[in-house]
Amino acid sequence: MNEDQKHVAVECLAGAESDGMAFPQIVGRLIEAGFESYCVDLRRARAIYFLPDGDSVELEAHRVETPVAPALDAAAMQAAIREAQAQVPGYTYRGFCEKAAAAGCAFYVVSFSGRRAVYFGRDAVAHVENFPD
Repeated sequence: MNEDQKHVAVECLAGAESDGMAFPQIVGRLIEAGFESYCVDLRRARAIYFLPDGDSVELEAHRVETPVAPALDAAAMQAAIREAQAQVPGYTYRGFCEKAAAAGCAFYVVSFSGRRAVYFGRDAVAHVENFPD
């Protein structure tokens, strides 16, 4: 991984956490830089960005204050996702992460080639959310 790619990962995480970049912008920027996917671990406050060859960069993310619920509530997770997609008034990425944790999401993976995000609970139950067309 080169320094430019690392810079893009840092820029995208900062853009998400400051609400300066929307999800479609982040995805586009990461794809343009050659990334294949990324993972956000809400319990460890980490974001990991992956290249197709397996190389990765791990970054410190903001800490979620809400404890991750014991079981994944798919309906609550989907409601948080819909708010993010609609950019409802008052939406913030940090608020999304708090709602995700309350819904039982321990971590999520975004796959660009798969055009989906998969949200995992502590019990390994998963909710798959395909990218909108």
